[in-house]
Amino acid sequence: MNQYETVFIVTPVLSEEQMKEAVKKYQDYLSESGAEIVHEEHWGMRKLAYPIQKKSTGFYHLVEYKADGTLIAELETQLKRDERIIRFLTVKLDKHAVAYNEKKRKKVKDAANVKNEA
Repeated sequence: MNQYETVFIVTPVLSEEQMKEAVKKYQDYLSESGAEIVHEEHWGMRKLAYPIQKKSTGFYHLVEYKADGTLIAELETQLKRDERIIRFLTVKLDKHAVAYNEKKRKKVKDAANVKNEA
């Protein structure tokens, strides 16, 4: 099992509820396909670097997961077919990227704990 990271951009014309529904669809798809979701981040609505389908913003969402390599092609096919998804990118993480992500998550978690204690 390799570790992957997929970032996808959901079209901004959806309501917050519809956007969450689209994200949940892919979370469920990954879980049902045998992937182990390691981490997720919702980055919110952000400005795009260039217009895509005449839209200048989109909802960004990141999913980090462990899965078999054959699942990636199936997932990307699903993302291509979904008109709510305007862009996506999947990256296979090497051991250094995995270590960096774990270190970054630990740092954020520690900062949150310190803030809560204050």
